[in-house]
Amino acid sequence: MDRTEALELLKEHVKSENLFNHSLAVEAIMRGLAQHLEEDVERFGLAGLLHDIDYDQTADEPMRHSAVGAAMLEEIGLPEDLCYAVKVHNEAHGLPRRSVLDHALYAADPASGFITAAALIRPDKQLAAVELKSLRKRFKERSFARGANREQMICCSELGMDLDTFLEVALQSMKKIADEIGL
Repeated sequence: MDRTEALELLKEHVKSENLFNHSLAVEAIMRGLAQHLEEDVERFGLAGLLHDIDYDQTADEPMRHSAVGAAMLEEIGLPEDLCYAVKVHNEAHGLPRRSVLDHALYAADPASGFITAAALIRPDKQLAAVELKSLRKRFKERSFARGANREQMICCSELGMDLDTFLEVALQSMKKIADEIGL
């Protein structure tokens, strides 16, 4: 499956603009991480783009979220490792993260919301002026972007990355698509 086909599939299943933009942001972060880690950029991008494909149907059932999505992706023939990464990005299933892809998606998912929140508190509501320094400051403020799980982001250490490097890669990756996601 190429990116164009994946986007069409996402549009079929995701109706919320915010969730669609989140998927694009996670895709961008995953592509940035793949480049940084010298991994397969397309495979990482697809995992990021499609990781919440089932969210509209499973939002009220966290134990089903990502399991339904992984099954959908398996059914259309996506690689097993990509489907597994989608499934284990939801820790509710209690499954181990085994691969670089698994760890990257798990850390990237909350990073997109955290960075988006950092942009939205700015007067211009734009990513362009967000800097690593402000992200690090906000990271320590537990009341800021409460839904962005810090422990998940800290798991970037499983990728051999410190938090500053991870956040910088994520931020720069999202800045590349800022217009596309309205930031």
